[in-house]
Amino acid sequence: MNLTELLFLLLMAFGVWFWLDSLKAREIGVLAARNACHGEGLQFLDESVVGNSLRLARDDAGRLKLRRVYGFEYSDTGNDRRSGSVTMLGHDVEILHVRPHLYVIPNIHETLH
Repeated sequence: MNLTELLFLLLMAFGVWFWLDSLKAREIGVLAARNACHGEGLQFLDESVVGNSLRLARDDAGRLKLRRVYGFEYSDTGNDRRSGSVTMLGHDVEILHVRPHLYVIPNIHETLH
């Protein structure tokens, strides 16, 4: 086996590992988004997440891991679509973001006429 074949096999092994690792992280992201929507009384749309970004990052112990950000959509009324995101560091959910509704509360010191 020459060097070219060895490099090709290593590249293929890395590709298979990356693909399987990405499937596992995506599966965890879908479960986290689904549970968050269910906990907030929201409808998790399309039962899916979409990869938005991928980069290297360090965890609390200083080890390099892949940080993946997935986007998803949910609905509060069934008639609209809102965006949320789940950030994974390795296979751990780092941040889960479901955008809150915007409520404008008037300042109590203002007089409303």
